Amino acid sequence: MSEVVRLTLVSHALTDAMSAGRFPTDEPLSPIGHRQVDASIDLGVADAAFCGPEKRTRQTAELLGLHAEVDGRLADLDCGRWRGDVLGGVRPADLAVWLTDPTRAPHGGESVVDLVDRVRDWMESQTTVRRRLVVVTHPAVIRAAILVALDAPAKSFWRIDIAPVSRTVMHFRGHAWTLRSNR
Repeated sequence: MSEVVRLTLVSHALTDAMSAGRFPTDEPLSPIGHRQVDASIDLGVADAAFCGPEKRTRQTAELLGLHAEVDGRLADLDCGRWRGDVLGGVRPADLAVWLTDPTRAPHGGESVVDLVDRVRDWMESQTTVRRRLVVVTHPAVIRAAILVALDAPAKSFWRIDIAPVSRTVMHFRGHAWTLRSNR
């Protein structure tokens, strides 16, 4: 069957929170993050571009020369009361629960399962029209999209590394997403 949707997911560039090992807030890109983004990065031809609502995704999209529509379903994983905290400052027992049980959100935010469901809903909403999409979003959203494409369990979420400004390409053909490449 012919290709219905080509989805290129781009991870936002580096922020100070990422460098410091802090849970994200709505922070902008760091100076290093600004230098990471090169408008000449080949994203292919896009019929539409989207980004998450946070500053870091909007800035990355802008630096890539995209006129991206903000979509709240592409927002980062909600870390609740841990926002802005250093990873090492979280109680080890709470962190262990979060990293091993994808149904739990000890921080009062969103569970990994909830994120995967949100991303799955967004991906399904994009399958009705044949087109090429570019999405600038977060590593967590890209991990969730990979799990959806592979029909992998949510417990695999933390086993996927997504680098800043990396591209992950997927195709939707007929009835399923496929992971095309991850670079």
